[in-house]
Amino acid sequence: MATMNLNTQKKRTLFMKKAGPYLLILPIFVYYLLFWLRPVWIVVRDSFIDLSGKVSFQNYVMIFQSEEFKPALVNTAVIAGVSVTVEFMLALLIALLINQRFKGSDLFLFLCMIPMAMPAVAAGAMWNTGLTPHGWMNSLLINLGVLDWGDKISWTTGEQFQKMLMIILVDAWQVIPSVMIILLAGLQGLPEEAKEAGRVFGGNGWDVLTKITLPMLKSTITTAVILRLISAIQIWLIIVMLFNFGNLPVLLERVVYYSKEVPGIVGADQMAYAYTVIITLLVSSVAMVYLKVVGAFKTKDR
Repeated sequence: MATMNLNTQKKRTLFMKKAGPYLLILPIFVYYLLFWLRPVWIVVRDSFIDLSGKVSFQNYVMIFQSEEFKPALVNTAVIAGVSVTVEFMLALLIALLINQRFKGSDLFLFLCMIPMAMPAVAAGAMWNTGLTPHGWMNSLLINLGVLDWGDKISWTTGEQFQKMLMIILVDAWQVIPSVMIILLAGLQGLPEEAKEAGRVFGGNGWDVLTKITLPMLKSTITTAVILRLISAIQIWLIIVMLFNFGNLPVLLERVVYYSKEVPGIVGADQMAYAYTVIITLLVSSVAMVYLKVVGAFKTKDR
């Protein structure tokens, strides 16, 4: 009897060792099944439902043939490519500067983090009021003597290039701190011995940066760029708050337009779903290509 109880106890212990991890993650799996996988499946499924209720590619054909799709795709690509490049370079410079731990660097870091702490809606409202002809931007330039009272600038009107530049600058102001803090965390985790060794063997500051610091920071850089690419492709709120719908179309702005601005129109939700699937595939493809390129460079370095 004792032997049977011992065997039963061993079997229970063995079962718990094997099944325990799965039981622990079961609540998370159920949560994702109900609140992530199910909505994703509904969006993908309904994106293939046409106006007659049948399964077809009609929604995607309508998107690809629409006048807004090409400008939205181009604008998204330009904003993502330019803003990610500019923001990464500036964020890296700020992170390198703060990492020097000069007197007042903590205060400088605090000031740099303020834009990141602001909600996107608050930042959009601030810039929306500031970029009008009577906004605080013109008032600041007038008080500094850069502009005269009769030369007020309407920042949110003008050519497409001016609008794109304005969005990139406003987006950079808000996003650079988040990229900077990732890079700064990576810099502070690097061993000082490696940089000291580079200086001992005759390397100057540029050599240490390009041949030691940046190569050791590759994983952090990859993470920062991937996260920034994803968020740059999904930009829309600041564009809508500054220019409203349709004046500077981007892909995610089209999703919000069809789902929120034209409710009740037959097929609007399906169009929003189809745009969502396209954006998801685009984000995944860009991330995979970037990882492939980074992986290829790592292989060459070895």
